[in-house]
Amino acid sequence: MQKLISDYVVGLVDGEGSFSVYVRDLSQSKEAKRRTRIEPKFFLKLIEVDKKILYCLKEFFRCGHVFFQKDNRPNHKNCYRFEIANRRDLNNKLIPFFKKHPLKLVSKKKDFQLFCKIMEHINLGEHLTDNGLRKLYQIKRKMH
Repeated sequence: MQKLISDYVVGLVDGEGSFSVYVRDLSQSKEAKRRTRIEPKFFLKLIEVDKKILYCLKEFFRCGHVFFQKDNRPNHKNCYRFEIANRRDLNNKLIPFFKKHPLKLVSKKKDFQLFCKIMEHINLGEHLTDNGLRKLYQIKRKMH
């Protein structure tokens, strides 16, 4: 398997990566579509022919999973997705890597900073209260 270097990973994530947080909107219906209150994750999606790189990312970070993602939309190809959703891995592997090796794109850098801020609040347990969750929802809304 091809060994990735830090600069390559930064460039790849700048172009194709996503720092994402699902936060339940408490102003919506009380019937939640998802049981979770908050779900931070990092992912990177590539078309099927490039999926080998995703397995290299999994090896590089020593965590995460690679998933098949079917796409039925016209003019779209099936994809594979590398994802890190485990909070311990996000805190101990992903975040320290990008703090040491900063992203270059301003928009991606901003999303990463907001992602880190949300993770700090989660680590303090603020997501467990309705007020804390509302605060995190407002931060999440600033992400791309």
